[in-house]
Amino acid sequence: MHADFRRCLLELDVTGIRALCVVTGQSQPQDDHGALISLHHARTLAHSMPFKLRAYSHQWLLERGLPSGLPDELKPRAERIYPRVVEAVGVSVRQLGNVVTPLTQAVECAMSNAAAECYADGERRPDIVKARMVEARHKAMAS
Repeated sequence: MHADFRRCLLELDVTGIRALCVVTGQSQPQDDHGALISLHHARTLAHSMPFKLRAYSHQWLLERGLPSGLPDELKPRAERIYPRVVEAVGVSVRQLGNVVTPLTQAVECAMSNAAAECYADGERRPDIVKARMVEARHKAMAS
């Protein structure tokens, strides 16, 4: 049983771990997604797992807003292996003589709102976000 459990952890074998739970009589996750979360969490806790796999599972959990079982002393090392991706959008509006005008404020606001709407819709492709920001800029300049 121990070898089967270890294999499931190494391979993130959702089907295998669910079958293993049935055989051993342990409580089973409600669905495959729950089983995957359990496997990743168990990986972060397992000292017998290769560190790279523990670090990957740590980042996988954090990306989804889930708690990781990786000990605090290992977290900086894990984050060097799998750095966290941070997305950002910059908005810049040129002003003449450092004077903020209603037009520059309107353009900046329109472009910021366009980017925020893209992210709210789940659209993060830079070419799409940029195109919508440029379109919003042109509309604000025309009005």
